Amino acid sequence: MLKRTFFSKTPTSTVLSFSTSLSSANPRYNLTTWINASLQQCAINKNLKKGQQIHAQLLTTGLNSSSASSSTSLINMYAKCNQMNQALLVFNHNADYARNVFAYNALISGFVLNGLPKDGLEVYKEMRKAGVLPDKYTFPCLIKGLCEFIEVAEVKKIHGLVFKLGLDLDMYVGSAMTSSYLKLELMEEARELFDEMPKRDVVLWSSIVNGYAQIGRFNEALGVCREMSREGILMSKFTVSGILPIFAAREDFNNGRVVHGFMIKMGFDSCVSVCNALIDTYGKCRCIVDALQVFETMNEKDLFSWNSILSANKQCSDHDGTLRLFDRMLGDGVRPDLVTITTILPAFSHLAALVHGRQIHGYMIVNGFVKDGESENMYNLQTINAVMDMYAKCGSMRDAGMVFINMSRRDTASWNIMIMGYGMHGYGNEALDMFSEMCKAGIKPNEITFVGVLLACSHAGFISQGRKFLREMELKHGVVPTIQHYTCVIDMLGRAGQLEEAYKLAITMPIEANPVVWRALLAACQLYGNVDLAEVAAQKVFELDPAHCGNYILMSNAYVAAGRYQEVLDIRHTMRQRDMKKTPGCSWIELKNGMNTFINGDRTHPEARLIDPVLLLLTAHIRERGYELHL
Repeated sequence: MLKRTFFSKTPTSTVLSFSTSLSSANPRYNLTTWINASLQQCAINKNLKKGQQIHAQLLTTGLNSSSASSSTSLINMYAKCNQMNQALLVFNHNADYARNVFAYNALISGFVLNGLPKDGLEVYKEMRKAGVLPDKYTFPCLIKGLCEFIEVAEVKKIHGLVFKLGLDLDMYVGSAMTSSYLKLELMEEARELFDEMPKRDVVLWSSIVNGYAQIGRFNEALGVCREMSREGILMSKFTVSGILPIFAAREDFNNGRVVHGFMIKMGFDSCVSVCNALIDTYGKCRCIVDALQVFETMNEKDLFSWNSILSANKQCSDHDGTLRLFDRMLGDGVRPDLVTITTILPAFSHLAALVHGRQIHGYMIVNGFVKDGESENMYNLQTINAVMDMYAKCGSMRDAGMVFINMSRRDTASWNIMIMGYGMHGYGNEALDMFSEMCKAGIKPNEITFVGVLLACSHAGFISQGRKFLREMELKHGVVPTIQHYTCVIDMLGRAGQLEEAYKLAITMPIEANPVVWRALLAACQLYGNVDLAEVAAQKVFELDPAHCGNYILMSNAYVAAGRYQEVLDIRHTMRQRDMKKTPGCSWIELKNGMNTFINGDRTHPEARLIDPVLLLLTAHIRERGYELHL
C-alpha cells in the first residue's frame, strides 16, 4: 500500500474552540449524521481548515473509531481539498472493519480526481485482494482514471467484472464503460455497449457522436445524430460541439449555417465552447465575415475564441486582419499560448513584419515555449522551424542563422528553410554551401530541398550549377524532378537570357508544362524583348489559363518594350471586352504604430495628404536620373 506523510497538527486553541460547537449540536440530529454532513460541506466548499478542525475534535474525543462512515467522510473531505497524503493516512489508520467499499471508493475517487489514476488503480487492486466487492459507485471513477493512461487490458478486465456483477446495464456504469471505449477509440465495443443500454440520455448519445467524429468516421457520427432525432432526443451543447468539426472538415457551409440557426433557437449561442467551434467551422469554410460576426457577438471570449478567429483569418489568407486581431488580443490582456504563436507566425512571414516577429520570439523564450538548445521534442522542433522560417521570409537571414546554429537537433525542414531563405534573397553561395553541409551531415535532401537549391541558382545566375543539379537529382539523390523543379530551371535560363534553351526545355521535359512554366518564359521574353517567342509562350498560357489577367499584362508589356503599340491597344481592348481587371498592386511597411498598407489607386490612408507630395517628389527625382516609370 502507498504510504503518505501525516497531516499537519491543528493548534490546541482551535480544537478547544471547536469543542463548543460540536457539543452544542442540535440534539435532534444523530451525532454521526451531523459530523458527516459537516465534513461533506467542507468537501464541497474545499474548506480544509474547518475539516481539519473536525478531524482534530474527533481524535481528541475518541469519536474517530466509532463510525466507519465518519472515516469515509474524512477521506472524501481530504481528497476534495487536494490532500491525498492525509486522505491515505486516514484510510491506513482505520480499523479493519472501517475499510469497506465506501472507504475504498472515496480513496479511488480522490486519486483519480487529483490526477493520480495509477495510484487509484493500485487501491482498486488492493481492494480486490482484501475481498471487498466493488459496487456501482466504484467503477465510473475508476474507469475514467484508467483512460487517463490508456490501459486497454485493464478496462476490458473491469468490463468483464462489471458484466459478472450484473452492473453493465446500470446507467452510470454503462455510460462510463462506453465513454472509456470511446476515449480508447474502440468504437465497435462502445457502440455494442451503447446499443445494449436500456436507457440512454443525451450525454451518452453525444458521447457516441463525438467519439465517431474524433476518429474521422463522420458518416457514422451523423447517422447517430439522425437516430437521436428519431428517438426524440434533442441535441445538447456537447452534441453541437461534436458535429460542427465534421462540417468544418468537409467545408460544408450550408449545414454549418443550419446548426448555427439551431444554436440561436436553443440559446446555445451564449456558450463559449459552441461559438468557438462555429468560428472554426466558418473559418475552414473560408467564410471569414460569418466567423467575425460570431466572434464579435460573443459576450465572453476565452483564449480558444481568439485562437479560433486568428486561425480563421489565417485560413482565409487575411494576414493583415490576423495581425490586427493579434494586436487587439494583446490589448485585451489575453496571453498567447503555443497555438496562438504557430497561427500568427505565417502572417508575420507573409507581411515581413520583422519587428512583430522578433517580439513574439522574445515572448516565446521568456515564457519557456522555446528553450535554446532544446529541440528533442518534435512539436518544439516544429515551432523553432516556424520561427526560423519567419526570419528567413522577413529577409533577416542573420536571425534565421542564429536560430539554426542554436538548434541541438535539425530535421530536413530546418535545412530546407535555410537553403530556401538564402536562395530567395540572392545568397547563392550560402545556399549551396548549406546544401553541401546538409549532405555531409547525413540528411537526405527531398523535393523541397532541390526547389530551394534551383531557386538559389536562378536568383544568383549559377547556370551551369543549376543544369548540373537538375541532371543529378534523380541519379545521385533519388529525387525525381517535378514541375516545380523544371519551372525553376526555366526561370533560371530565362533570367540569364537563354530563351531558346528555356523554350526547348519547356517543350521536351517529361512533364506537361503548366501555365506557371509558360508565364515564367513569357516574363523572360518581355525582359529581353523577344516578341516572337513571347507570342508563342502567350498562346500556350492563354490556352491553359485564359482567365489570368497577368498573361495579358505580360504580353502587353512585351509589345510596349518592342514599340508595337497597336498590339498593346488590341490586348487592352480584349481585356475590356472580357471584363478583366488587373489586381491592384499592394505594398506595406512596418512602423512603430503597426503595419501600414498601401494599395495602388487607393486614397483612403489617413495620411494620404502628406504621403502624395513626397511620392511626387520622389518620382520626379527618379525621372531626373533617367529612369522610366510604368505606373
